[in-house]
Amino acid sequence: MTAPAAGPNTTSAGTAYGLLAYGIWGIFPLYFHALKPAGAWEILAHRIAWTMLLCLAILAVRRDWAWIRGVLTDRRRAAGLVAAAALIATNWVIYVIAVLGGRTYEAALGYFLNPLVTVGLGVLVLGERLRRLQWLAVAIGAAAGIYLAVAGGTLPWVAMSLALSFGLYGLLKKRLGATLDPWHSLFAETTILLPAAAVILAIIAARGESTYGAGSGHTVLLTLAGVVTAVPLLLFAAAAQRVPLVTIGLIQFITPVMQLLVGVLILKEHVTPALWLGFGIVWVALIILTIDSLRAAHRNRGTLPPLDPGAA
Repeated sequence: MTAPAAGPNTTSAGTAYGLLAYGIWGIFPLYFHALKPAGAWEILAHRIAWTMLLCLAILAVRRDWAWIRGVLTDRRRAAGLVAAAALIATNWVIYVIAVLGGRTYEAALGYFLNPLVTVGLGVLVLGERLRRLQWLAVAIGAAAGIYLAVAGGTLPWVAMSLALSFGLYGLLKKRLGATLDPWHSLFAETTILLPAAAVILAIIAARGESTYGAGSGHTVLLTLAGVVTAVPLLLFAAAAQRVPLVTIGLIQFITPVMQLLVGVLILKEHVTPALWLGFGIVWVALIILTIDSLRAAHRNRGTLPPLDPGAA
């Protein structure tokens, strides 16, 4: 697929697609909160199953199967997809646990930390060199993590787990060459996870804890998990084709900001003063990282890679 020709209309449309994608991800807490009394594992299983079925239907209509042979014959790529599937499932279930447990603000913190974790992984795993402002941003981000652990008396495991799982997910797909068209990638990863989802649903049903079918509204919401997962991903892909990736990198901060606001203002979650201070430290690091990114993009007329979509 070739990218659309650059132009004012294309850029405007791409920016709108990006805002819609990250806006939808930003209100995810409201959707998952509405799925109560379903638990995190039941929600995860339904999200996997319905997303896979939606992708299957779309690919069947398009008769888009030729790419599968390339995946099956490329062990490196296949292994990358298996590992990526495990990481994204981990990210999904931890996120839902946080939302259902009244800790949406910690999930938001995780996605604020993610750009810093991604930069850190680039150094530790890929041996990339950082510019001075990037080093400063990573150091401040590390200081924020230490502060939050000391001030809270425990590691902020939700935020750190989300940031690490999402960061590793993007890193793994980049390094192992497992990046595919969004529909292909989502179908492959959810197909890999489908047996685990079936086992989860069977165990829940055997325990008499399944909520699917308990009410028409609730059943519809669980069934829509595939659409809710796929739509922002497709909007993101459309945006990435039309606008510079540095723009996508800046728009991405809409998601954790919205998640934080949803958690505090709508779901009425309590954020302690110590945690607000921790957020403030992280925001300082992100401002420095953003300034460095803009300077580098202007200097090199290049682009920055956005976060890999699919989390949350």
